[in-house]
Formats: sequence, C-alpha cells, structure tokens
Amino acid sequence: MSELSSKRVVVGMSGGVDSSAAAAVLIDQGYDVIGITLKLWPQDCVSRAEDKCCGPQAVMDARSVSHQLKIPYYLVDESADFQAQVIQYFADEYKAGRTPNPCVMCNEKLKFGTLLQRARQLGAHWIATGHYARVVHGEPGQRVLLKKGLDERKDQSYFLFSLRQEYLQHLLFPLGDHTKDASRDVARDCSLRTADKEESMEICFVPDNDYRAFLTQSRLVDPEPGDIVDLEGKVLGKHEGIAFYTIGQRRGLGIASSEPLYVLELDAKSNRVIVGPVNALERPSFIIDRCNWIPFEKLESPIEATAKIRYNHPGTMATITPLEGQRARVDLSVPQRAITPGQACVLYDGDLVLGGGWILKTCEPETVVQGSDSLASDRTPSRH
Repeated sequence: MSELSSKRVVVGMSGGVDSSAAAAVLIDQGYDVIGITLKLWPQDCVSRAEDKCCGPQAVMDARSVSHQLKIPYYLVDESADFQAQVIQYFADEYKAGRTPNPCVMCNEKLKFGTLLQRARQLGAHWIATGHYARVVHGEPGQRVLLKKGLDERKDQSYFLFSLRQEYLQHLLFPLGDHTKDASRDVARDCSLRTADKEESMEICFVPDNDYRAFLTQSRLVDPEPGDIVDLEGKVLGKHEGIAFYTIGQRRGLGIASSEPLYVLELDAKSNRVIVGPVNALERPSFIIDRCNWIPFEKLESPIEATAKIRYNHPGTMATITPLEGQRARVDLSVPQRAITPGQACVLYDGDLVLGGGWILKTCEPETVVQGSDSLASDRTPSRH
C-alpha cells in the first residue's frame, strides 16, 4: 500500500454538522479526504423533510461543505439496496411481532460496506463517519476495539456493535473524543454552512416518526385484525394488526379496564396482542441471536457485562452465557421492563464494546442446558 493510499480516507457525508466536522478534522490531521453521500430513499424526497439524509437539502449541504473544504465529492445511489435490506426488513420485523432497529441494520448491511467498497475503488485505505464512538487500532494482526464516545450524552456505539473486524480495521471516527459543541466549533471555524444545522432524532425514512402511518401509506403492511387478550387468554378487544403495536405500549389499545394495561407480547403465529399490568412487563432473562463479538472471535464461557437493551437504556449488570450457534443467554442482575424482541442488546465492559446480539425472546431465570436450543422455562410460547 502506497503512502498516498494509507492517508486517503472516504468520509460518509450526510449533510449534517457531524459528518462535516469529521471531514474537517481529518483534513487537519493530514488525511487526503474524499466525500461521499449515499442516496438511500428510493422515492422523491422533495415532499418529505428536507434535512433527511436522502433529501435534496442534505445532498446540497454535503456538496457545499465538500466544495468549501476543497475535497472531491460523489453522490452514490444505493436506493435499491436500501429498499431491500433496510425498509423491507423494517416492515417484515413489525409483521413478525418484533420491533426493528433500522439504524443498526443500515450500518451493518449497507452504509459501511458501501463506503469500504468505494474506498477501495478510490485507492483509500480508510473510511470514516461522524459517529460519536472510538476505534482503537493496535499492532498488525490484533483485533480492533470499539469504545464509547467520550461524550456519554452523544455516544453512538450502541448502533455499531454489529460491525465486523473487516470494517473496523479500516474505520476512523474523528469525533470520538469530541463533544457535540466541540464539533460545531470545528464547523464554525471552517465557516461550514452546517455548523448550526439542527439534528434529526427520527428514523430517516419515516416522516414525523409515525411508523404506523409509514407502513400503511407505503403499503408495506396490510391490516390483519385479531384479538387483544389478557394473560389468561380472555378476549378484551380487537386490534388492526400486530405490526401496529410495540412491547410496553399503553396508549391506543382501545380497551376498557380497571387498571392500566400494557402490551406484553405480540403473538404473530396466533395474531394476538397480549396485554397485562405494568409489573408483568418485567423480565429477568432473555436470549440474543446473531451475536457479534469485537475483542474476541467467540464467547467461550460466561462473562459479566453491562447490558443495554435499547439505545436510551442506562444499562444494567448481567451474566452472559454462550449457547449453541450465534446465540447467548442474558441474565440480568435486576429485571427490566419492556425487553423487546427485534431490538439490539449491546454489551459493555466499562466503555469497551464487547459486542451484542438481537433480542430473540424473554425467558425465566432457570438454568439452560448448555448447547440446548430448548428453553422449557420460557414464560410465553416462542414466536420463532
């Protein structure tokens, strides 16, 4: 690898302040920077929020920042793959009674793979984004580590747990040791038009964060009416389709009760929404599937770790026990509410990301026979 390619980096430019600041930081560090925006949304974005990553304003901002920074810029159309690997996954998970995490899936299946492919075509060794996380590159042959961003309030390592070593060894996160305010200062110092741009907290392809309206208006999910039942199976009301409900949901159930009721389970096989009191939301244990481990290749024996069951979850101590295949069992020190199949469980040792997996189902805290795929102690029948 030539000296030029070892200092060349392709930066994913979303049109926001973070990716803009990341490019500026890398230029200051002496890298040969190339900007790339991935056009993801397969339909016309003009009628949608203009600051979305696929919107015309976002593309205009990314191109303008690249021009200001005097770096090459490319717009790459990945809309077909985004439709197949992210949007269709999003709909399929809801139809199966699970709650998807499209940001993790986009990172894993599309974003970083595309950037790395384009980097190789452009003779670049590195890829970079504006994520608030840190990668630690050791000696050649050693595994690359992933850590939380130094700014705990902005840390995005949760969304990156599924990245494999083939990506991590080429990855840079220039903002990993920055705060959001520091990133804006970088953009202001370079007079970039994105310096004071507001950030969106919504899913990039779902208008107004209304996933139910998106699923129906895009015709990805058709209504499938069924029963709302309690823990004894008594019918309390009707629903329009399990895709429109999530674990822990209280509002919008349309049933009368002497106490507040919450969605406890979505039974796709029987097309039932199971509801119950708030204390029934607590679960002590669950199974994760399709695990990815970062500091090591495979989990060989039980470990203690901090488990985050959703992005904004503070985390709780847990014992992680390897199971057959790519699965593991997570036994929490303190039972948690609304453990949701389809969401990612990310495991930490301090600020080090150990890895994680996708929540498959909850179970009781009895011992599981090592290597067995049978979970006789499950509180509810598996949907999988």
